[in-house]
Amino acid sequence: MASSELVLMTDHSSTEGSRDTLVAAVHALTGRAPALLDARHFTPGGSGRIRTDGEEPRLEADGVSVGADTVLVYEIPPHRRRDFETVQHGLRAAGVRSLGTNAAAWRAATEKDRTVACFTRDGIAHMPTVAFTRPDAEEAAEAFERLGRDVWARPTIGMGGTDVFHVSTHAQLRAAAEFYARAGTGWLIARDARNFGPDGRRHQYRVVVLGGRVLRVVEHVQLDPDAPCNESRGAVSTRLEPGDLPAGLAELAVAAAESLGLSFAGVDLAAESGGVVFEVNVHPAFGTDRGLETVAVPYVAAHLAAGGVSG
Repeated sequence: MASSELVLMTDHSSTEGSRDTLVAAVHALTGRAPALLDARHFTPGGSGRIRTDGEEPRLEADGVSVGADTVLVYEIPPHRRRDFETVQHGLRAAGVRSLGTNAAAWRAATEKDRTVACFTRDGIAHMPTVAFTRPDAEEAAEAFERLGRDVWARPTIGMGGTDVFHVSTHAQLRAAAEFYARAGTGWLIARDARNFGPDGRRHQYRVVVLGGRVLRVVEHVQLDPDAPCNESRGAVSTRLEPGDLPAGLAELAVAAAESLGLSFAGVDLAAESGGVVFEVNVHPAFGTDRGLETVAVPYVAAHLAAGGVSG
């Protein structure tokens, strides 16, 4: 093993597949595979350590010790990101090249109430939203009325459209409130963006940005008007060219990522309602339609380039 390695740190329990795509991207750019480390070793209770007592930082875990000047961090599930913050601070303090060390930006994107606060502060267009922890029935009902009795309820921390509900009646609102109370999670309701295409189907865009430029655009189309526009919930995805985006959405996607402090992100947004952002993803899935070339390779290249050390 070389004295200094490009390290790919992911949660090895993830089945998403991004790790394999990143391995291929590293090999395409460097001719070598990265050193693989399971991020779970570096969360509380794990054996992982960041050593800075030599000439170069070293990452140690599960009997492996590797010198690391560049660290790719990906596939860290939202519910584990707070536990990973100590690692992010340690990597940043060690001076490794990485786009995965900005813990504050990750938290702002992962916790949707913080996302809304950042968007409100910076004037990023989004649908009116009310965040809750454990609201009483009157508080939730009043917010529901204020938002027009047509909202989407979602957990403060989540992924893939899981536990997201379209709510248009007080009975549905009570059911959502009871669901989140049983789960012990905070939640939000946001006014429906009415993001229907000419064919009557819901649609939205996933725009992946890096360093202020658009890398990839995918349109998600959902036949069920009461289901979120996620592939895992039945939406159909089609890759588009960046120039196919409606006017202003590329700039809006870049501004949304910058509002949260991210240089790399997948931004979900719609052209309807004047152009609005739904959420920003820290680790967007690469997809199967040229995801390696359009996203993974540029992402790895940014780490290898001088100055690619934040965000």
